[in-house]
Formats: sequence, structure tokens, C-alpha cells
Amino acid sequence: MNSTWHATVLTLFPEMFPGPLGVSLAGKALAARVWSLEARDIRDSATDRHRSVDDTPAGGGPGMVLRADILAAAIDAAEASAGARENRPRLLMSPRGRPLTQSLVRQLAAGPGALIICGRFEGVDQRVIEARQLEEVSVGDYVLSGGEIAAMALVDACVRLLPGVMGKAESASEESFSDSLLEFPQYTRPQAFEGRQIPAILSSGDHAKVASWRRAEAEALTRARRPDLWEVHENASKSTTKE
Repeated sequence: MNSTWHATVLTLFPEMFPGPLGVSLAGKALAARVWSLEARDIRDSATDRHRSVDDTPAGGGPGMVLRADILAAAIDAAEASAGARENRPRLLMSPRGRPLTQSLVRQLAAGPGALIICGRFEGVDQRVIEARQLEEVSVGDYVLSGGEIAAMALVDACVRLLPGVMGKAESASEESFSDSLLEFPQYTRPQAFEGRQIPAILSSGDHAKVASWRRAEAEALTRARRPDLWEVHENASKSTTKE
């Protein structure tokens, strides 16, 4: 893996970046050059004096569509500028894309970075998606005004997994979605809060019992709230047992 994880974001609103990515863990890592960020304006690749990037949908319908030729030129310019990083995955933030899972985040974090395209309007001309082999990625089953917030979520999820960004390496291994389970409940001082006590086992000092309790709580939460994840977890457990 390259020493610096690099994110290039193609957007109509480069002023939105770094935004939240400039503070907290991601911001500190950015300042320390653990990763780098470049926000490029898609309009810089426009060819008319109005810097137009969109046009009406072929076949009619409401809204506008981001033009294939303009976006392709923006992608090509970004990759030419990146040089050796041009082998990074090209991701298009889209509600119809592949779900952004922790597994995908780990895969992206282990690579050199990503070229991320933020869609706007009614969408992006399908031809540029095919011609530039863009992988569509979704952060959830809902529609945002554009891909910028989704891109920030993707970058933040990746950056926190980079070496040295999080305080303790084991923190990531105990979070939600590790082993296809939601995270167990967390507690801290005070010991009593509005009549509610910290579970006694967490103060027992018996690390094995604490680990067992946390595992059971994580399993119970996953079964109740995310039966889809629980099915994945059970199937993985059965497969491991057979091996």
C-alpha cells in the first residue's frame, strides 16, 4: 500500500471539501499527511463560456443529466494529474450502486485511494459510466441532493482504518459490522445514571466473562435489529465450523 492514501473528488461544489473531513480523526490525519485530498471542479472541463456540464434527458423527462463528454474529460484530467495513482478505483456515488459496506471500506482503505465522482441533477450519462468503468456505490436506500455528502462518508470510513489514525488497533475489530455483528452496548461513568446501573459483569474484572457478555449482547442486537446481517453471520459461522 502507498504511504499516503489519496482521495480525488470530482464535484460541482469543490468548496464543500474538506468540510467534516478537515476535523477530528480525519482532519488530524490529513494534517499529518497520512492521507491527502484533492477536490476538483467538474466545470473546469466545460467547453463553453457558461461552463455548462448538463443537458436535458434523451427521450424527455424532468431535470438535467450530467454530460458524458464533460465528465469523461474531468476524469481524464484528474488521472493525468495523479500520475502513478491512476490505478485507483473510480467510484460514482449513486443511490442505485453497490452498498457501501464495512467489507468494501476495508478493501478501499487497503489500496492507494480512490477517484470519487459526485453526481448531481437526475444522474450521469450511462455512456461515461461504461466508457470509464465507473463503479457505482450507494450509502443507503435514499436520495441526496448530490454525491458530496456520500463521498465524505466513504472517505471518512476509509481514512479511520488507515494505520495510525485510530488510537488503538483493536478498536476497529470490535466495532459494528466486524464479524457481521452490530456492536455491543457501551457504558462509562457514572456507575448509576437516573436509576440505571452499569451491568455488574463489566465491573467484575473477569475479562473472559466480559468478552462473552459482549458477544452475546452483540448477537442479540443483531438478531433483533438486522436480521439480514444475522443471516450473513450465521452462514459464515456454519462455513467456519464445517472447515
